Amino acid sequence: MLNGLKLIRKERRLNQQKVAIDLNISREALSHYENGKREPSLDMLVKMSEYFNVSIDFLITGKEFTKK
Repeated sequence: MLNGLKLIRKERRLNQQKVAIDLNISREALSHYENGKREPSLDMLVKMSEYFNVSIDFLITGKEFTKK
């Protein structure tokens, strides 16, 4: 499940259809990524990271990476 994906999409007030069109994927695929029914490829993770201007860590966990 990509906890940060749904979080950042809602925070920016974007609907699934808009994001899906911009990423050139189906709305259903985006929904599956958000709900953990499907995992995106590494290329798609990079594309989503660039689209939202957040780290891949954030997309996966909902938190930015920090050193401990």
